[in-house]
This record gives sequence, structure tokens and C-alpha cells, in this order.
Amino acid sequence: MGRRIRKLKKIRIHREGTDTLVYSMAAIVAVAAVLWHFCDSKIPFWSFVIVFGAAWAIVLNFYRCPIRYFNDDTERTVVAPADGKVVVIEEVEEHEYFHDRRLMVSIFMSLFNVHANWFPVDGKVKFVRHQDGNYHKAWLPKASEENERADVMITTPEGEDILCRQIAGAMARRIVTYAKEGEECYIDEHLGFIKLGSRVDVFLPIGTEVCVKMGQATTGDLTVIARLKDKKNTDKQA
Repeated sequence: MGRRIRKLKKIRIHREGTDTLVYSMAAIVAVAAVLWHFCDSKIPFWSFVIVFGAAWAIVLNFYRCPIRYFNDDTERTVVAPADGKVVVIEEVEEHEYFHDRRLMVSIFMSLFNVHANWFPVDGKVKFVRHQDGNYHKAWLPKASEENERADVMITTPEGEDILCRQIAGAMARRIVTYAKEGEECYIDEHLGFIKLGSRVDVFLPIGTEVCVKMGQATTGDLTVIARLKDKKNTDKQA
């Protein structure tokens, strides 16, 4: 696609968590100050600080957003759109958009994973669609079709359509999608963000070379999960 453009925002804490972290810290400090000044015993103060300080640290960890760059060739390369663990690698019937069989690779994000999502391929956003739904546990097979989700279809420079699906889980109740229809997109750019435990599915053409295994840990924007077939060579062989 020519020279790759990087619009990555240089942030360490994701903007989706800024307000939450600031307001929660202010509340913790205020309550801690009251306990310190008005309680004869310091046990309530230290108990509160330890418990809620640990909880705030977990939330801080959840909203961390490391700056990453994929340094290899991106042609026909599919990178992990999220940190997490590979929970599905299988061929499925995709009836909504493709109306044929697709190879689905699913990554489950736990509470302790980075929850920023990256574009898995270079290309152009064909469309973005949000669908309301249930909140089944994200690792269940029916979650891909029945849970609330956001679908982003990307057309690669080679003309392949790749579907990236953000899925809400039992706890994740907010999906944020930055992808816009008609815009060019690139590996290294943020596709969106999902709050709390959730899952991202990538639907690839049959015959795609899978580069990960079931249960393997992935690092968003860095782990190569698949390589698309060269359509030109495939057409010549046919």
C-alpha cells in the first residue's frame, strides 16, 4: 500500500480510562484523609488504603496502553488485534457477510490483559457495524454470534476482505470502535478498546496459514497470527 502511515498516539494510559482513574483516585484520597484525621485508630485508614489502593492499581493496569510498532513486512501479514490467549482456531460457516466458510481465530482477553485493540492488517475500512446482543461469557462459542459486538470489515491491498469482531463478555459492557468506514487503516493503529474481560475474533479466507496454536499467548500488534495466501500465485496455479 506504499509507505505506511503511523498515527499512533503516544500515550501510556489509554484515554478511555483517564476519567475513571482520576476520579477514583480523588475519591480514595478524600476518604483516606477523613479516616486519617477522624479515626483514633489508624487500622481503618491502612485497611482502606491497602484494599482500595490495590483495586486502583488493578484498574490502572487494565487501562495501560503500551506503545508498539510492528517492525516486519506487513504484506499479507495478520497480527494479533489484542493481548490475550488463543481460544479458537477453526473453520466456520459465516452467513452474515461472506456466506461461505471462513477460518476464525479468536483471542480471549482476561481482566489483566491490555484491552486496547489494534488493526490486524493494513487496508481500507469497508464498513463498521454495531449489533446489540447478550453478555455470555466471552470464551463460549455462541458469544461470537449472540453477544453484543462491533464488526469491522477491512479490505487489504491485495483485495482480501478480513473481518475483525470485537465482542462484549459477561463483564464487558462497553465496546469502543475507532475505525471509520472509508478510512485507510494500518497495523500499529488502534482499532478500538473493550472494557473488562472480552474477546476479539478475526475471520480469514480458507487456506490462510495459521501461525499460532490453541492456548498460545498473544501480544497485540506484535504476534503474527496468520499469513494470507498470495492470490496471484493461487490464480496462476489454478
